[in-house]
Amino acid sequence: MPGSPTPLATSRALKSNIPQPLTIEVAKSGPVSALLLRPDNPRACFVFAHGAGAGMTHSFMEAFAQGLCERATASLRYQFPYMEKGGKRPDAPAVAQSAVRAAVEKARQMFPGLRLIAGGKSFGGRMTSQAQAAAPLEGVRGLAFVGFPLHPAGKPATDRADHLVHIDIPMLFLQGTRDGLAEVALIEPVAQGLGRRATLHFVDGADHSFHVLARSGRNDREVLGEILDTFSNWVDTI
Repeated sequence: MPGSPTPLATSRALKSNIPQPLTIEVAKSGPVSALLLRPDNPRACFVFAHGAGAGMTHSFMEAFAQGLCERATASLRYQFPYMEKGGKRPDAPAVAQSAVRAAVEKARQMFPGLRLIAGGKSFGGRMTSQAQAAAPLEGVRGLAFVGFPLHPAGKPATDRADHLVHIDIPMLFLQGTRDGLAEVALIEPVAQGLGRRATLHFVDGADHSFHVLARSGRNDREVLGEILDTFSNWVDTI
């Protein structure tokens, strides 16, 4: 068919550091956009959901995906239906969880037999954990939370973590010590209560967006490197 990419061209695109656009069909919600980034010899794939306020092309999402690629880990970023439609109000949990399942299935199709990690930034990570708690995501070996939103800002609580006890695969929590959506004094006992399933890594001085103050002596690029290295080392353990 004229204009269609050849299998070789498609293969080269998938194995570059240029994200490959994809479409994922979400039950009852229609198609959503996705971006696949794959290194030459991936050891795992992270099914990476975005936060509530910004989509898959946010600078943090892009930088994290590129950093994973440099560490031999593929990533599949995707939009939740509300973000795909340009809405501002996040989807109901059932809709968001359906998108998580569709994205995981897409990753399984793209990487048969490859180790899959699922999770995401803030809201995306929590919707992924809720999906896993409701019914295990097929092929997923672990969950990674990039800033788990334990509670709303200014309203400390732990009920958002109640479902985590129903998850029996490894979980990684990457949390800033200045995160206003997960106070250290609350997220620490939550992780401890999950026992060996949970790995909690605190980033000193980082907020929910993993920004650090200038007086910390570090910059956001260094913080990003820290959480990427932690993620990469954790993947090796599962």
